[in-house]
Amino acid sequence: MYSTFETEITIRPDDIDMNNHVHNSKYLDYLLMARYDQMKKDYKIAMEVFVERGYSWVVSDLSIKYKRPILLQDKTVKVRTQIEEFHGASVLVNFWILNSDNDKIAAQGQAGYTMISTQTGRPTRVPKDIVEQYRI
Repeated sequence: MYSTFETEITIRPDDIDMNNHVHNSKYLDYLLMARYDQMKKDYKIAMEVFVERGYSWVVSDLSIKYKRPILLQDKTVKVRTQIEEFHGASVLVNFWILNSDNDKIAAQGQAGYTMISTQTGRPTRVPKDIVEQYRI
């Protein structure tokens, strides 16, 4: 079982669409911001470390269910993530985006990330030391 981590993100005026709520594409930005934050803060392996080792991550699969809108007056959201599993070159991450005021889920889903070699651009098996570092 993997730990769940949380990042709080401020809703910006430019996140709001013509329907007066956060645009659906911004949810993905929130997830990306949270993963970068949590890689450094919680897993203690910042993205820069992956790049120094010749690795990067690409999104290979994404599923998101929108439950309720996020509005500008909500001010902040919490993004919770939890690794579900590693498999070869891939990791599957569950995520929840919540309204910070009431902890109600605004969206939830899963993101599949594939580790690639920055030299070849091809998938590469996630090294064992990284898998172990993420087992917290």
